[in-house]
Amino acid sequence: MSSKLSIGYIDIRVSAHATEDPGKVEGAAKNLFPAELQETLLFEKTKLSGHHTNPIILLTAKLTERKLLPLVLKKFGTDLNTLDKEQLNQDITQHLEKGNLYLRFDKQVAVLGLLKFTQTDPIHLKIHFKNKTPDEIIELAKQSGLLP
Repeated sequence: MSSKLSIGYIDIRVSAHATEDPGKVEGAAKNLFPAELQETLLFEKTKLSGHHTNPIILLTAKLTERKLLPLVLKKFGTDLNTLDKEQLNQDITQHLEKGNLYLRFDKQVAVLGLLKFTQTDPIHLKIHFKNKTPDEIIELAKQSGLLP
C-alpha cells in the first residue's frame, strides 16, 4: 500500500471517565494502530467535568506521518471482522464528510488489542484525505480491505 492514498492526517479523540484509568484508555487507543505509529503517538490531556461534575479526561492526538498513515487503513482492513465491514459498507455515506472518514471504535475491546465499531463511548477517529471525493475515499477503503 503506497502513500498515494493521500491521507493527510488522522485525528484521535477519546474520553477517560472517572471510573477508567486514563493510562489504559490511552493504551486502548494506541492498540488501534500499527506498532510503527504507536511509538510516536502522543496524547494531549484536557481535564473536563461531566454532567454531575464527575471528572473526565479528554485525550486527543494527531497522526501526521504521511508515509505510515496508509498502514492504518490496511490494519483496519485486516483486523476488523466481516460484520463490521458490512455494516460500514451499508452506512458509508454517514461516515463521510468533506474529505474525512469518521470511524468510532469500541475502547473496551481495543484494550484487548481488537477492533470493533461502536456508537457508545467510543474512540473517535477522523481520517482526512487530501483532495479526494467521497467515491475515491470509498474506493481506497475497498482497496485497503476496510470495505468488502
